[in-house]
Amino acid sequence: MKRMGSILDIDLDYFGLFPEPERRLRKLLSWAGCPGLIVVDEHHNALREWRRLIARGDLTEPGFILHVDEHHDMMNERARPSISNVMYHAMRAWGGCQVHWLTVSPIDSPAMWLSEEAWSLLRKRFSMGSQIPRGWPKPDLISVTKSPEFVAKNLMMRLLGVIEEHRKCRGAVTMRPCRGSRRRGMMGHG
Repeated sequence: MKRMGSILDIDLDYFGLFPEPERRLRKLLSWAGCPGLIVVDEHHNALREWRRLIARGDLTEPGFILHVDEHHDMMNERARPSISNVMYHAMRAWGGCQVHWLTVSPIDSPAMWLSEEAWSLLRKRFSMGSQIPRGWPKPDLISVTKSPEFVAKNLMMRLLGVIEEHRKCRGAVTMRPCRGSRRRGMMGHG
């Protein structure tokens, strides 16, 4: 049986919901351990990176995505990935992939945004809640999206400092972007 990978997909906008965002991020990173690490500006760029890492053989096709975000990112079925539909595209690209949306207060449900047909295909593989599901696999990759339009610059810089501490202290391997790419916001490889 083919091993399915696991991605910890963090959007920094999630941490604006908490009084101690750095502590919450540290706890999540501590659970994750020291897998590969990428940082991108916008969420749809993360999907592009995941696909590139899989094609290159640096990441196994994901069977699990822990989506840590203020939004579920399944707000439309448009053909082009965007910040509003990145999880929809991930679930369509990897047919066995389960997504758990880690959220303390869901603002809505993908069922409100997707067609009945699309939602019926995805809903059994989508869950949400305020805790990491019991038995959820540790990630092979930590993917961080800065979302500068939704995160105050001061908070973003503090959270990126926590991520850099984790990378240095825990030995996380930072994945390299392809040469000539426009992948701004990627941390240098380590």
